[in-house]
Amino acid sequence: MDIQIQNCNNITLADVTIAQNKLNIRFAPNGTGKSTISRAIQFAATSDEAALSSLLPFKFRDENPDNIEPQVTGMAEDVETLCFNEEYVNKFTFQPDELVNNSFDIFIRTAAYKEKEIEIQNFIKAVREQFENSPELEALLTHLKELSGGFKVTAAGALAKTSTGAKALAGANKIDHIPEGLESYKPFIQSDKSVTWVDWQAKGHNDFSHLSDSCPFCTNDSTNQKEQIAKVGEEYDKNLIKNLVKIINVINELGDYFSEDSLEKLTIIKSLENGIEPEHETFLVTVKSQIDGLVSKLEKLKTLTAFDFEEGENVRDKLNTYKIDLQFFDKLNSTKTNEAIDAINLSVDVLKQQAGPLQGKINQQRVEMRRLIEKHQKDINDFLTFAGYRYQVQLVGEGEQSQLKLRHIEHSDHLSGGSQHLSFGERNAFSIVLFMYECIAKNPTIIILDDPISSFDKNKKYAILQMLFRRNAAECLKGKTVLMLTHDVEPIIDTLRSVRGQFNNQVSVAYLKLIGGVITEQIITSDDIKTFVQICEQIFQSELDPIIKLIYLRRRYEVLGELADAYQVLSNIFKKRIAAEDHRVQSDGGTVLMQPDDLNSGLTEICEHIPCLPSDYPTIVAMFRDDTRIRELYNTSVNGYEKLQLIRILLDIETIGNSVIRKFINETYHIENEFIFQLNPTQFDLIPEYVVNECDNILNEVTPA
Repeated sequence: MDIQIQNCNNITLADVTIAQNKLNIRFAPNGTGKSTISRAIQFAATSDEAALSSLLPFKFRDENPDNIEPQVTGMAEDVETLCFNEEYVNKFTFQPDELVNNSFDIFIRTAAYKEKEIEIQNFIKAVREQFENSPELEALLTHLKELSGGFKVTAAGALAKTSTGAKALAGANKIDHIPEGLESYKPFIQSDKSVTWVDWQAKGHNDFSHLSDSCPFCTNDSTNQKEQIAKVGEEYDKNLIKNLVKIINVINELGDYFSEDSLEKLTIIKSLENGIEPEHETFLVTVKSQIDGLVSKLEKLKTLTAFDFEEGENVRDKLNTYKIDLQFFDKLNSTKTNEAIDAINLSVDVLKQQAGPLQGKINQQRVEMRRLIEKHQKDINDFLTFAGYRYQVQLVGEGEQSQLKLRHIEHSDHLSGGSQHLSFGERNAFSIVLFMYECIAKNPTIIILDDPISSFDKNKKYAILQMLFRRNAAECLKGKTVLMLTHDVEPIIDTLRSVRGQFNNQVSVAYLKLIGGVITEQIITSDDIKTFVQICEQIFQSELDPIIKLIYLRRRYEVLGELADAYQVLSNIFKKRIAAEDHRVQSDGGTVLMQPDDLNSGLTEICEHIPCLPSDYPTIVAMFRDDTRIRELYNTSVNGYEKLQLIRILLDIETIGNSVIRKFINETYHIENEFIFQLNPTQFDLIPEYVVNECDNILNEVTPA
């Protein structure tokens, strides 16, 4: 996949190639635009034009006459991405109750598990279809819950006076029994718009009647009717009427589902002229209890899954408990209710006939769950131990409620979340492993790792790479399309050189080179990973200027710790000293010159490495004192490392005001001493462009062209 990114943040143009089913490592210094590449690909994959537009370079935000817009081309259709970055760590991991959102879906609901789940659903779908194919049954459930929800019961078993239904029925039913003097309003009060009308009438009276003797609605004289108009607001409260209407309507909707006796009593209760009495309350509590019991059974059947059967539980016996016997729901025992329940009970009986095979599938599912839980726990805990973390994880909870919990090895209780206990590095290590499992579960087209392991020490880097890429392909990211953006050279050394056999040609590595806003890829192969001694020998045999060769020779001696005569001579040459000094000899403040034999010995050794070099000390020093030659070498060099060393020869770095640039110019800062292997700085320009630009500015200021 050849992706082209244009006009995104600091990137004018970037060409990024992603090899399918490989780990694509793209190496670059900080500030190159790695995170911009990551975000641009994500936004393009989700067709989030607004998010992509947010990457518009600042230089176009004030004035943009050509309507430049961020663009990403070359993406295949239907690309799905998952990205590991700081946002992922903060958003998806270390939740209050579990380490990662949706633990069950990530760790247990694998493709094999889903297949078993479908097989089980095929058994029980006849029961669930009773609800899916019956709008009337769904309406029944809705109305039953609505009626029950209107009434609350106290701990003592009495009707709660504060529940909306109890308050609505506590007073007179003023819809059926209109107060004296308000009979003329009957068509409005008993209409299906009664609540709206009461609210409208009260607002009109309260807000406007004081302005005039005219009616605020019809403008006719209402002097003799103001008392009657005001009485509507006194007798009718909008909220009470609303709740009363709701109770009446739902009882009417459920009518035929109640037994004749119950419906008759409910009809009386909803129409009481003076509100409910204790005996009415007792009856309502009984009705609510039976409704709740029936709803509970119906909803269990509606959402029936394999997890409703506990491990080792007899499926046939459990199914018997799901059948509904309406003789124990006498308030709802009607012909219409029986018709609905008979169909449901029949579907349960049909399922009971397949109880044996269903039991087998459920047992297989539970065995697979246990295997997955044990394996994932072991893999993560082995990683934590190997990486030196003193934590362990455990998948706890039943079925879909399974959650990944954290505990310290010296403490038995699970910790809440983990972010408050773990260090920054520990959170990142946990997060990237959890991210791996989410990728396995969701199987995105492209997996992006935005600088995932740069902050870790070597042991932890190795442990993370091992966890992510060096196990069975079904259990890690091996063989998936992964884009790893990093400023850390160590993963490259590992995958191409140190343990390349374990990656078996599954890695594509390139250096992202940024020049003038344009990023190009420079392929890195195993042959590019060399020791510094090998790099030096290659340079000594090249056609490079002798001064450049001496830069690498001096560094070679420093890397190897060989600080004898040859190194002393080189130090004097780089300091441009007319007379070579020997700083190995202690003196009382004076300068000690090198002995002729030591000087000649050092020169001879240097010339053995660089035969083209003049053999006399003054001639070599003269080369280094030739500012015109050094400046020309600086201008013609295409390598940032060499430029920094050349400007170091030209200038006294202590006179450079910018301390950051001084640090870059210091040669010991740029060769990767901590690794046995590294990239050849003559081939891979690892110095950030802004540092070289600053050196250009300094050189022009000090020695104008």
